Amino acid sequence: ATRMGLSLSDYVVTEAGFGFDLGAEKFLDIKCQSAGLAPSAVVIVATIRALKYHGGKDLKTLAEPDVDALLRGVCNLDKHLDSAQAFGLPAVVAINRFPGDSQQEIDALLQYCAAIQTPAFDCDIWARGGAGGLGLAESVAAIADRPEKPSFTPLYRWDEPVETKIARIATRIYGADGVTYAPKAQADLRKIERLGLQDLPICIAKTQKSLSDNPERRGRPQGFDITVREIEIAAGARFLIPITGDIMRMPGLPEYPAAETIDIDAEGNISGLF
Repeated sequence: ATRMGLSLSDYVVTEAGFGFDLGAEKFLDIKCQSAGLAPSAVVIVATIRALKYHGGKDLKTLAEPDVDALLRGVCNLDKHLDSAQAFGLPAVVAINRFPGDSQQEIDALLQYCAAIQTPAFDCDIWARGGAGGLGLAESVAAIADRPEKPSFTPLYRWDEPVETKIARIATRIYGADGVTYAPKAQADLRKIERLGLQDLPICIAKTQKSLSDNPERRGRPQGFDITVREIEIAAGARFLIPITGDIMRMPGLPEYPAAETIDIDAEGNISGLF
């Protein structure tokens, strides 16, 4: 699909979400190695709300302006930017503006990114459509059009040992000190070796709420190990799935579905969509 897009368009954008530690790492280490692709740039999408959450603010108060919490939480953004550098790729920050974000908070984040020499843009695409992301698009296009291409380097080779591949992701992308294997995971490693599937890439299942496997550890956690409790074999898809922590395997579903606040009256007027 990406190759077809590249044959039809000057630029192709892939959404590889749930943080650089999850979607982007898999995109770069699995898809790009599989398809022989070398991206030109990475766009890190950041929200004021998420950074305030990583700065210690309670979920119920994220709508309240709090520059101090925001600046405490930028360490999380720093780690994602560092991870992009680990692959040799230039990064641009897209601030996904919410209606409740204060201009003071937006300005504080723009100033922080300028101080660390990282391009950043206030993106108001939700309210303004394409015009709200024009600066971001022009910046990414300019990077992609540079004659010198980035030296994209995957984290691991597929033919490396399974434990080496998992450790590389855990230490360099999550910031972990090491990896611990539960008895079931140890048995799974022996099974993988017995079946001759050691050369498959790694697709780690981990919480999106933290760089660690503990959703309560916000910001940029340090001094932790990643615990692999089991490893599933997706032989048809040809990747291995180390499972960490106690997580739901179908991410993206909110605790309270939006449908609970949506209604329609006798005249057909819909309420509660936003």
